[in-house]
Amino acid sequence: MIKSMTGYGKGQASADGICLTVELKSVNHRYNDVTVKLPRSLLPFEAEIKKKVAERLRRGKIDVFINQEFATASATVPVLNRPLADAYVRLFEEMRSHYSLSGEIPLALLVAQKDVIQVTEGTVAEELVRGCLDEALLRALEAMEKMRLAEGDSTRLDMEERLSAMEEFLDRVEERAPQVPLEWQAKLRERLARLQKDLEFDPQRLAQEIALFADRCDISEEVVRFRSHLKQLRGLFAVLEPVGRQMDFLLQELNREVNTMGSKSNDAELTRQVVIIKSELEKVREQVQNVE
Repeated sequence: MIKSMTGYGKGQASADGICLTVELKSVNHRYNDVTVKLPRSLLPFEAEIKKKVAERLRRGKIDVFINQEFATASATVPVLNRPLADAYVRLFEEMRSHYSLSGEIPLALLVAQKDVIQVTEGTVAEELVRGCLDEALLRALEAMEKMRLAEGDSTRLDMEERLSAMEEFLDRVEERAPQVPLEWQAKLRERLARLQKDLEFDPQRLAQEIALFADRCDISEEVVRFRSHLKQLRGLFAVLEPVGRQMDFLLQELNREVNTMGSKSNDAELTRQVVIIKSELEKVREQVQNVE
């Protein structure tokens, strides 16, 4: 069961006038990178949120967005910044005395000054916030997991189809490979026969050359290893733990084997089949880049 690293999840929870919304967005990444953006009042929970997200989502670039809303206006309270207001009053009185001005200091003038009246969020019990946040985060994680699993299943189906195609082309390679040295031997004998009148050759040396060519063209070991790696790759589809890194390693090994086959082919038809296998392998590799 493979999971995609791409996904989105959203969860909400509310209690006693507070409403928290958690949104999760993730894309593929080599490691686990969790970024949390939240209101200042929730900063004490940041480390705990990162830990919980990292435990559920083991790999990917994950952005966590948390929004906090209050259900009633009473949750926000206007507060007088008394030290700042006193400083403004003293300043205005000093200006009136220095410039010989008359009149009282209007309340509207004092209130209009920046930060004299501040709007602050009402106090909410920490345990209430924690419980609400845990519930919203859990719902977002579950939605994210569901989407990752669905996309991972689609990826698995595509990969299985391409692995089957590679096995089909590998069968053709395996069927064609033994014929290459035999055809080369027949062509060589035909050429020597045409030159036989003017040229003498050692039959033993001819047999040695044919044996060397057959050895250079032998790809049986590469085919066996390629099939073994394909079998291991298929086996990872049923593993519950993250398998993206293991798949990436196996694909590197598969690519190494198919490159060796290509370098040994010495035959146009074999080369064509190998190129097709490499093309399918590259498409699988692109899919694996997004597997957790």
